[in-house]
Amino acid sequence: MGDPIQLKDEGNKHFQAGETDEAIDCYSKAIKVCKDKKVLAVIHRNRSACYLKKENYVNAASDASKAIDVDAADIKALYRRCQALEKLGNLDMAFKDVQRCATLEPKNKTFLETLRRLGAEIQSKLKSTFSTDSRVQNMFDILLDEEMEKDKREKAANNLIVLSREDAGAERIFQNNGVPLLVNMIETGKPEMILAAVRTLSGMCTGHKARAMAIVHMVGVDKMCSIMAVDNEEIALATCNFFQCVNDSLTGGDAREYGKEEALVLDTSKDLKTILLSLLEMVASKKVSGHGRDQALNLLTKNVPRRHKNENNTRALFTIDHGLKKILKVCGQISELPDQLPMTENTQLIASMCLNKLYDDLKCDPERNNFRDICDDYVKSKIDPNNMDKTIHAINTISGLLQGPFDVGNALVGRQGIMEMMVALCGSEREVDQMVAVEALIHASSKMSRASFIITNGVSLLKDIYKKTKNERIKIRSLVGLCKLGSAGGDDYSLRQFAEGSTEKLAKQCRKWLCNPQIDTKTRKWAIEGLAYLTNDADVKDDFVEDEPALKAMFELAKSKDKTILYSVACTLINCANCYDKKEILPELIQLAKFSKQHVPEQHPKDKKDFIEKRVKRLLKAGVTSALAVMVKADNAILTDQTKEMLARVFLALSEDPRDRGIIVAQGGGKALIPLALEGTDLGKVKASHALAKIAAISNPEIAFPGERVYEVVRPLVSLLHTDRDGLQNFEALKGLTNLAGYSEKLRVKIVKEKALPEIENHMFEENDQIRQAATECMCNLVTCKQVQERYMEDGNDKLKLLVLLSGEDDDNLQIAAAGALAMITASQKKLCTKLTCVTTQWLEIMQRLCLHTNPKIQHRGLVIVYNMLNSEDSELAKKLIESELLEILSVIGKAEDNPKRQEAIDAARTCLVKALELGLIKPFTSPS
Repeated sequence: MGDPIQLKDEGNKHFQAGETDEAIDCYSKAIKVCKDKKVLAVIHRNRSACYLKKENYVNAASDASKAIDVDAADIKALYRRCQALEKLGNLDMAFKDVQRCATLEPKNKTFLETLRRLGAEIQSKLKSTFSTDSRVQNMFDILLDEEMEKDKREKAANNLIVLSREDAGAERIFQNNGVPLLVNMIETGKPEMILAAVRTLSGMCTGHKARAMAIVHMVGVDKMCSIMAVDNEEIALATCNFFQCVNDSLTGGDAREYGKEEALVLDTSKDLKTILLSLLEMVASKKVSGHGRDQALNLLTKNVPRRHKNENNTRALFTIDHGLKKILKVCGQISELPDQLPMTENTQLIASMCLNKLYDDLKCDPERNNFRDICDDYVKSKIDPNNMDKTIHAINTISGLLQGPFDVGNALVGRQGIMEMMVALCGSEREVDQMVAVEALIHASSKMSRASFIITNGVSLLKDIYKKTKNERIKIRSLVGLCKLGSAGGDDYSLRQFAEGSTEKLAKQCRKWLCNPQIDTKTRKWAIEGLAYLTNDADVKDDFVEDEPALKAMFELAKSKDKTILYSVACTLINCANCYDKKEILPELIQLAKFSKQHVPEQHPKDKKDFIEKRVKRLLKAGVTSALAVMVKADNAILTDQTKEMLARVFLALSEDPRDRGIIVAQGGGKALIPLALEGTDLGKVKASHALAKIAAISNPEIAFPGERVYEVVRPLVSLLHTDRDGLQNFEALKGLTNLAGYSEKLRVKIVKEKALPEIENHMFEENDQIRQAATECMCNLVTCKQVQERYMEDGNDKLKLLVLLSGEDDDNLQIAAAGALAMITASQKKLCTKLTCVTTQWLEIMQRLCLHTNPKIQHRGLVIVYNMLNSEDSELAKKLIESELLEILSVIGKAEDNPKRQEAIDAARTCLVKALELGLIKPFTSPS
């Protein structure tokens, strides 16, 4: 590869000769092979100068920063970073760097001139910021000028959005007649103008109650609704965000402080009620597009139910009284019939999710009974033997309830005549009747008892439809019904509903449909639904993972726009990876059950560990991680907390083998896990955090979690340290934090801020050797942080004593970590050298044992601690050390011949002897004259 010093010198020659590209090439090669931190810093500093010449200011600043990380007083690197930052427009940071340069060299004219010039530029920039009024007006002039070039208008629109996100900018737009001008932009009807205006209004409303109220009154709630109602997904989504910003500001959901505005007493209840009623009107209005309806339902789902169970639920009760029937109407829509509401692929599922949230939010039985009564009355009102369209609307509404608040839907299915009507509709000549009925039967058979009823009454009917119909859409639905009934026993091998081989045949047909691109997405979605049930059978899942085209087809569908598929995909993956909760059954209980002739669940032979591992490998090979990464980004209304938990379980199963974690990182799995670890069910967050810990423990954090995301990983890992987590989670979280703590000072500070230190210290007392070692290694990487050092400096705690005692343990790895922490902390804080002698009477014996250790790593750390104590400016301590047996130990080690395997320890011993010589504690050996 080459010698780094030689490559550096060669680069210097190229640089002096004006050959910048060749110089960069030499420096880059040197960086790859250089191990010495100080030399590496010089090479980075030199390459920074090359990048400045090439006007590559981003790389110039980055290289200079790497040099500064090694030596904060590197004046050349500081000035080069200052120059790069100035060119990048980051004047504040550039000013700080040159200010540091001027402090180090107060008489340097270049630094003083740069300091003066940057100060003037910053002042000028501040003045121009305060003259934003003219800029705001200028932006509106450009936007509303139809003859203006498109690029200029786009730039002005983006500037306006950015300006509105800062409180000062938002206030200036507002004060400069901005709201009427933004309404004018909306009136143009041009999508790009509407988007810019809506996004600017969102920024202006964020976190400012008074301004949000004023904007709602000036724009009008009806106008806001009409914008969201247009048939444009991007505009509907932007307007939904606008509504959300308004809601957060009016309800106090945005908890930031805004000075004087806090003193204003504003009654927002009337405006919030108006918005709620308007959204409910949108839900069932034919004038609203499918995208607009989706967003209205999303807003209701997010904002109506309580966030905390101790709050009142009047908003939910109000919504149920004034809008439940409207949401039920959406659930009952059948796109094949005339005169239906405009819908997207996701609308009905979002409506079901909304119903589920509303029902879950109810506090008591009378409230739940009222909800059921409204649903019951609605379904009864739609059943009309003389009007089949109304009747199937009622059945489809029940389907929607079965996908949302299942108990409510299940109670309706149990009403006299409903199940019989569903079975009768299966025999109808109209294909649409058959399709709706089959779907309802599928959703109704989620409970074992219900499935048993349908197995008795409906299997022959479904088989008949499957064989006779020529409509692929009905055929696939009836097949899914059979799939669901065939899997009613779950993964219990002894509870097979169908004859041997039948489930495999059903699965084969599902895979065939799944791989057929000629069939529409909605129909292929049902094929995955079928597999979600059938993959409870280990034979089916084993065949499925061997079918790579089918796996890839499923992953492609998971990435498509129709996100209603996510739950089925997640269920299928959970089954294939066997990462569902398994009850541990004691052998004694099995014997007891057999004796009492009770049913005993059986495990399929292909559900054993080696089969599961093979399936996981096949899933990874087919690209499951990239599909999961796309699924995580889905809208919250579709990606429910339950689905998030399932995705987290799959990620945890995939990351079990350390060799597979590189593939997961490469396909974006590290980034995708972060939101799963921060939101969802408690169990889901723990599973995702555990998967994150596994990845963080062995991956380069810069690659696994690029950019600022790495700081978001800390909190999930810290949450795994709590005592209520199991030992493996504690251990892997500690390993992950150890890796992060060794990466940068900013990450160490973040770990401290997340209050991880007490938890890590607790685990250093752990009886389990591996956990105790992992906690000590983590602390070893954290002790360079000043906040951590301050904890060790405090009086009245045993933190330092613990490190000293752990250094005396018999476990080599534990000693390396504990002695390493002591070596670093005593080098940084000299007072701790004296404190170390007070924490335990065994300190000297432990130091001697470290210095005599056969492991060169432990011996080196012990000798470094001794040197730190000699260098601590405590003359009594230094004298005590030299008067002990340590002098003889140091002499023996120092006189040893050079040995590459123990050289670090030999050099450290010699340094200690030189220090003792300097202190006058020993005299140089002289031969007699």
